[in-house]
Order: sequence, then C-alpha cells, then structure tokens
Amino acid sequence: MPAPRPPLPPDRLAAFTKAMQQVYRFPIPEDNIPAEALGHASSSSPWTPPPASAGHKGRYLWTDAFGLVNFLTLHRLTGASDYFNYATTLAHTVHDVLGRTRDGSARLPGASDTDPLGGGLRIGKEDASGPDGDGQYHHYLSLWMFALNRLAVASRRERRHGDALKWNGYAVRLMQAVHPAFVYDRQKPRPRMYWKVSTGLERPLVTSEGNLDPVDGLVVCKVLRDFARQDDQESDVLREEMRDYERIVSVKWEGYGSRDPLDLGMTLWTAHLYGGRETWARGLLERAERDLKKLLAAGYFGQTIRTRLAFREFGTVLGIRCAFVREPDWQSTADKILETWERAGVEPGMEDLRPITLVMYAAAIEPGAFRRGWLEES
Repeated sequence: MPAPRPPLPPDRLAAFTKAMQQVYRFPIPEDNIPAEALGHASSSSPWTPPPASAGHKGRYLWTDAFGLVNFLTLHRLTGASDYFNYATTLAHTVHDVLGRTRDGSARLPGASDTDPLGGGLRIGKEDASGPDGDGQYHHYLSLWMFALNRLAVASRRERRHGDALKWNGYAVRLMQAVHPAFVYDRQKPRPRMYWKVSTGLERPLVTSEGNLDPVDGLVVCKVLRDFARQDDQESDVLREEMRDYERIVSVKWEGYGSRDPLDLGMTLWTAHLYGGRETWARGLLERAERDLKKLLAAGYFGQTIRTRLAFREFGTVLGIRCAFVREPDWQSTADKILETWERAGVEPGMEDLRPITLVMYAAAIEPGAFRRGWLEES
C-alpha cells in the first residue's frame, strides 16, 4: 500500500469523497475519513458501478473518466486500497458498456473480447441519433486514454506490472483504433480533424475541428509513449499518430483563443503536462492565461448563477490548480470560484448534469492524479 499523500483538510476530503459517493454510491473504506462525516456507513461489500442518473445505460464517458482519475486521487490521499479497486472495476464496466452496441449484444465494429477497444468507445448519449445523439467524441476518448494511463501508473506503484502494461496498452490500442476515423488529409502538410464521428467509426457526424482536439491527441500520445518507454527504451509506439497531431498543433497553437471557461480550464490542464518542455505547450499556457484574465476583468465570474453552468467553471478551477499550483493569487481565484458555487449549491437543478457536475467538483477541490507527476512522486 502506498503512503498517503499530504492530507487535504478534513472538510475538503469529506466534500471530495461525498461528491464521488453521490455519483458512484461505493462503500466508504474503513481507513478513509470517518463514515459518519458523510452520513454513510462503512462496508466491505463488493462494489460494482451503479447506473448514473445520466448517460445511456448509466454510463457517460466524460463523467467516468473523471470518476476513474478521482478514485486514484482518493487512493493516494487515503492509502485505502478499495479506491484502487473501484478504479479498476469502473474501467472494466465502461469498456463492457460503452465498448458495445447500444443494445449490448455485441462489441463495437472492429472490437472483440480480446481487443475490447478496437472499435472505440461510445459517448453514452441517451438518444441514439439526432443533433445530441450517441457517437464518439475525440476529446472524450483522449480523456479516457489519459485516465487509463493514470491507472497504469497506479498499478505500477502497486507493483502490478502486468496490469500496468495492460492498462497503458488498452489506451494505446484505443488511440490506434479511433485516430483514422477522426484525422483525415493525413498526407497533406496540415491534416484535419472531425469533432464527432458515428458510433461505429464509419462516418463523421460533425465535420468541424474541436479547438483542443489535436492538442489532446498530441498530449495523450506523448503520455502513453513516455510510459511505454519506461519498459522499452526503443519503443516507437504511436509514432504516426503523434506526427499527425504535431503537424496540426505546430500551425494552430499560435492562434489559440477562447472565451469559454471550460475550454480555458482544460487547455491549462492539458498544456501543463508538457508546459516546461514544449514550445507549443508554453504558448498555450500563456494564451489561456491571457484569455482567462480577460474573462475575470470582464466580470464573467461575477454574473448571476442562473446564466452559468457549474461544471464548466469547475473545469476552470481544475486548470488553475494544475497550471498555477505555485501561484497564490491564481489559487485564491480558484478558491473564490469554488466558494461561489458551494454557497449557491453545487448540484444543478437538471438531473442530467448532476453526475458530471459532481465528479468535476471533486477534481476542482483536489486535482491530484490530474497533475503532472502527482501519482509518480513517492
């Protein structure tokens, strides 16, 4: 069992755990904070992820990616092995639900029981089709790949080296499977990307390119490759995929700009993973910080709560907590945004937003495993 990380204040750890427990309804480990602080009894009963209140068959890829990483954060914060087990169980459940057709009768095209991610992963939208129907999102898939890599890192810390290779390998396979469906014009100097493709990866559903999709792809390829190289110094995994993303990012990062609090937060988070090593990452951090300052100066975060969405601003806080971890003024800004929502009530009125809001709230309290090097440090 790893030594716990420096503890959060008890009230913050309680808020983090309660938010996760409201979504996943897991037994509170006996070696976690006192169960009475959460109003739930401890239990050693086996746990399987219950269907969430939003998502097809109770699973939604973005929410569960946050959930998986948050479980690993709790594992390091408390030392409770249950949280590591919850993370692995959640990963298997997502693959078994979102890696299958909507009726659950078969793996997605291109996948098999021995290659469960060979067909990608569904978003988990409630509707099968239409403007907000099911399909596959590149930014959801890349976030899940990152979550699987974090599970690989945690497995290595647990001295489960076979599991570590398996989880990172799943993420690599997922990238290999979905990349050709999202990235096209790959022989041109500047490849292009689709934002959303069909459930079976056959055709694009939204032909525009996401603001962050190529950056997400590049960062995840690097993360997965760096991990693989710890075991094989000659590893050239994802070489072609990474080159495609590099060619896009090299001409796109200088024009980055956004007024969306979630986009800015996720840019800060993604870029901080390579901010000290790559020109494009440093540039994105500078531009995201510039645009976030503009939002603050314009009074965006002072607007009435009714015009805002909590989970989008929890993304902002996550980015600040990761990118500016040693800057007190920025951390104070993050605290104020979080406190605004805590005073107003974190849970939204719309039930379909409840799971995503709660898991992102937990990550905003303590990003933990989202931070560069946080899981790897002894």
